[in-house]
Amino acid sequence: MGNERKSYELSFGGIPFKLRSSHDEETVKELAQFVDKKLQQALSTTKSGSFQSAAILAALNIAEELILLKRRALSELTRIEERTLKISQELEISKVQGKDVNV
Repeated sequence: MGNERKSYELSFGGIPFKLRSSHDEETVKELAQFVDKKLQQALSTTKSGSFQSAAILAALNIAEELILLKRRALSELTRIEERTLKISQELEISKVQGKDVNV
């Protein structure tokens, strides 16, 4: 990601949208497709057919995915940190005792 911001003309649910971003074109395209897919899914499940309701539902679905991924990543980092600490402690003990450690 550079500092230069480019303008992009996108469409969400058939509604044109202008965006300025420092991301490359491929990243912007991927982001826009992801959001538009979520919006289309929300539009198909929103009983009122309201674009506003679908946009909020899509945002909530995206937020849910993000939060669950963050939780999973944090849990995995914690597990790795705990394992690293255990290995480090075992290595320290093995130095003192002069024995090999099975990791």
